[in-house]
Amino acid sequence: MRLSAVGFIVTLALAILVAALGAEAQLTSKVPLLGFLTSGFPSSQDAPFRTQLHELGWHEGRNIAIADRYAEDHGERLPTLAAELVRLHVDVIVAVSTPATRAAKQATSTIPIIMTGIGLDPVEAGLVTNLARPGGNVTGVAASFGTELYGKRLELFKEAVPRLSRLAVLWNPANPGNALCVKEIQVATQAMGIQLQSLEVRNANTFEHPFAAMAKETPDGLYTCSDTLIFAHIRPIADFAVQNRLPTLHGFKEYVQAGGLMSYGTSYPDQLRRAAYYVDKILKGTKPADLPVERPMKFELIINLKTATDLGLTLPPTLLILADEVIR
Repeated sequence: MRLSAVGFIVTLALAILVAALGAEAQLTSKVPLLGFLTSGFPSSQDAPFRTQLHELGWHEGRNIAIADRYAEDHGERLPTLAAELVRLHVDVIVAVSTPATRAAKQATSTIPIIMTGIGLDPVEAGLVTNLARPGGNVTGVAASFGTELYGKRLELFKEAVPRLSRLAVLWNPANPGNALCVKEIQVATQAMGIQLQSLEVRNANTFEHPFAAMAKETPDGLYTCSDTLIFAHIRPIADFAVQNRLPTLHGFKEYVQAGGLMSYGTSYPDQLRRAAYYVDKILKGTKPADLPVERPMKFELIINLKTATDLGLTLPPTLLILADEVIR
């Protein structure tokens, strides 16, 4: 009986030890927490990022958790939202837009930050020290930038709108990337002898002012800088433009799908998908300082032929042949 009692005690002790070790293993195998910070609103436009994460083996609720923070076009909220993510001890932050990336960078110098939707040179903006070897805790995907790109956009737009002599530019002064956008397009328009009209929007309630200005004295065309506030209003912008027979030029395909005339640039969903690749690498141990910043290599010309018809424009066949996609 004594031996049986001793055996029972030993068995019980071993069971308790195994259970304790199992509990400790569960505590140490923490599910990674990803912070998603954006200037905009919750939107299906974010779906490509989550879909790509899933394809890379990261399943929300199983082996990864996501803390979403949306500023909803109130840029002043970004620093607070970024600080919240830092307090949550997230493992990585995906920052969508230049203001979101700046807020995240100011909030932490240790948590890896993946930037995407950046409309300016990340080095010039002080987000990274070098594109090839970023250094620090920030890397990711930079959108297209540079005077040559804006010049190319305007050349294509001029083919669609030969009368183009006065171009309005819609931009958000709260977005540093938009300030550079205006600067670059000003250089391009001066080189082509086109007069530039600056129209600012700071929140959802200020769109009536540029609309009124363009309705009073209609320019020959409208260019929209890439910004989450402007992106959230692509449909009203497109409707206004058609009603006032105003051709529009954009940097992203989504604007044209919503009714804009044409775009030349990279794909916003592609940028989000690439951001997921960065998250995957970082969660598997790669340091952000060792991941080069990607610049887009492919640019697409998208034309909405239905919009052209509604505007009374006859587009030259040579331009349509150049288009990567024609929406009819």
